[in-house]
Amino acid sequence: MTAALGWGALAASSLIIGALLGLLRRWPDRTVGVVLAFGAGALISAVSFDLAEEGLELGGGDSVALGLALGALTYYLADRAIEHHDQPGPTGPSGGPPPSGDGGAGLALGAFLDGIPEQMVLGIGLVAGDGVSIGLLAAIFISNLPEAVGSATEMRAAGRTQAVILRLWIVVALICTLATVVGYVIADRASGDLQATINGFAAGALLVMLIDSMIPDAARQAGKVAGLATVLGFAVAAGLSSIS
Repeated sequence: MTAALGWGALAASSLIIGALLGLLRRWPDRTVGVVLAFGAGALISAVSFDLAEEGLELGGGDSVALGLALGALTYYLADRAIEHHDQPGPTGPSGGPPPSGDGGAGLALGAFLDGIPEQMVLGIGLVAGDGVSIGLLAAIFISNLPEAVGSATEMRAAGRTQAVILRLWIVVALICTLATVVGYVIADRASGDLQATINGFAAGALLVMLIDSMIPDAARQAGKVAGLATVLGFAVAAGLSSIS
């Protein structure tokens, strides 16, 4: 269990690192966009090779499809609820025009909803005797950074205080770390179908977040360079996924 806690903390630590980077200074929009695009590519790779493909091997297409539907609907409904709650008024926090987008909440929600099942998979792998999946660990770490950087940057622009933003990401990181321990504990009781559903849930939440928040933000802020950065992120994560 100590190993699960350690590996889980390592994977989740990039959430806090990313949030600190986002709060350290006001990064140019183009830089944030490129970082988001790179992270989107890494997440697309994680969905393809570390979640969907592995889920199909563990439990079959029906279990993965169920997880995809649950993850997608959960993210969609939760994001709509946050969007409704944070709907800006006629002016922004400083009396100017209201901030655009969801103030980084969508990225934070995505990191939370996909981080839990992803890190459960890490814990399950430890008990299964497969050791730590270096590819999945790297994909989680790499993709967490731009999610947290982008979200923290947008939250600060929307008027949230640094203390509130940092507390949010510390809580998300702690929950994701504990998810690794939960995966370790339930591994002996988790059937292949359940593991496939967990993988599918993470993939579904990720895909909706990518299309609704991360990719549009990256394209808006980085322009045409976003496509190249996305391919680079995909290539790096895909290469790491081959490492066992």
